[in-house]
Amino acid sequence: LRMAAGIDKRAGAAAARVAVFPLPFQGHISPMLQLAGALHARGLAVTVLHTAFNAPDPTRHPGFSFVAVPDAIPATVPSNGIAKILALNAVIEASGHVRDALASLMAEEEEKPRLACLVIDSTLTAAQKAAAGLGLPTLVLHTGSAACFRLFRSYDMLHDKGYLPSTESNLHLPVKELPPLQVRDLFDPSKLPNKEIGQKILGLATQTTTNSSGAIINTFEALEAHELEMIGHELQTIGIPAFAVGPLHKLTSTDGAETSLLNQDRTCIEWLDTQAPDSVLYVSFGSVVHLTQDEFMEVAWGLANSGKPFLWVVRRGLIMGVEKAELPEGFDSAVQGRGMVTEWAPQQEVLAHSAVGGFWTHNGWNSTLESIYEGVPMLSRPIFGDQLATGRYVDDTWKIGFLLEGVLERGMIERAIRKLMEEDEGAKVRERAKTLKEKAQLCLESSGPSQVAVDKLVGHILSL
Repeated sequence: LRMAAGIDKRAGAAAARVAVFPLPFQGHISPMLQLAGALHARGLAVTVLHTAFNAPDPTRHPGFSFVAVPDAIPATVPSNGIAKILALNAVIEASGHVRDALASLMAEEEEKPRLACLVIDSTLTAAQKAAAGLGLPTLVLHTGSAACFRLFRSYDMLHDKGYLPSTESNLHLPVKELPPLQVRDLFDPSKLPNKEIGQKILGLATQTTTNSSGAIINTFEALEAHELEMIGHELQTIGIPAFAVGPLHKLTSTDGAETSLLNQDRTCIEWLDTQAPDSVLYVSFGSVVHLTQDEFMEVAWGLANSGKPFLWVVRRGLIMGVEKAELPEGFDSAVQGRGMVTEWAPQQEVLAHSAVGGFWTHNGWNSTLESIYEGVPMLSRPIFGDQLATGRYVDDTWKIGFLLEGVLERGMIERAIRKLMEEDEGAKVRERAKTLKEKAQLCLESSGPSQVAVDKLVGHILSL
């Protein structure tokens, strides 16, 4: 990895320090720490600000310094992500702890490299306000796709043109301003139990970018050239540079274990070693998605009846309101020898394994990028938020997978698995996935667009 210009190599001193503050959820902590690793590898010092909730383990990141921000989210806050994000912002604003942490980092500049900026998650407006109060510039990391970045900045248009709030009759209507999306692919705040908080979270993500000194997006040129071009034009008018630096999980040599909040079961890798190439369907719905008891049963029997080998991640809490899921009676004997169930898998390693030929995913952006990078075709079952639009892109634009739509039912699941794993349509999708994998790898070569974007980002940080 190249070092950034402007670094005094003789003294081994960093040219500047960057503070990063991720949203404390797995899907946000991982890309932020991966970005921090890429900046550190190019000679910047890194300080990670973090909450006590889902705190990262400093021993896994010896190159960074860590500052705990003692902002406890009240126990009364519902466990859903949006309520937690809003509560965290309120606590940060009320306590002043983030401001104090940044002020003390800035005060250390006599003996340590100067603090150049704070990199925040797109919904942490309170942290941005704290930095602004100290005259510290912020950069915003967007942990979703460029398509979703554009979508979330288009909600005024979507309401003005009558796409939202959605109705039964317009769900299949194409959103002609944002192809290939249909109305049913849009996150619709009006359908939430508390529609105000949905609107609020979209407002936060737009506002932080508009008030920032730069937008960092975890995607790459060959995947979203059109979307990145549109974003570039839009942000240029307000003087904000955009940097497409993805896929972040491959910019540095991390393997995923360093940023995982859950313990990974490595025995599944040994099991995969015994399976034929491209034969196994890997099934994981990420770290926050829930299934109902009925859906869980249908998934179990769909996998069993498909006759295909599978590796299924059933994490604690996967079924709403149930700590540890129980597999249906007769399931074990039905899948003996060709199915493995685990609580949490080393996903990047699983997707890179030659035995894995398909990935049934909720289309969280990190999972989608990891699958694209390894050339693994997908069965897409998006549940909420940006996953819906990503699922549509997988099926419709990139054509590297199939959407599983409608009520989950074992017969439909069995047919979809066979289509992906053994039929001609699946073979075509697999070919396209392999082609996209090659393009992703080219983006990360030393003079590839993603590496150039990181160099530009470092130059930009040093100029702040």
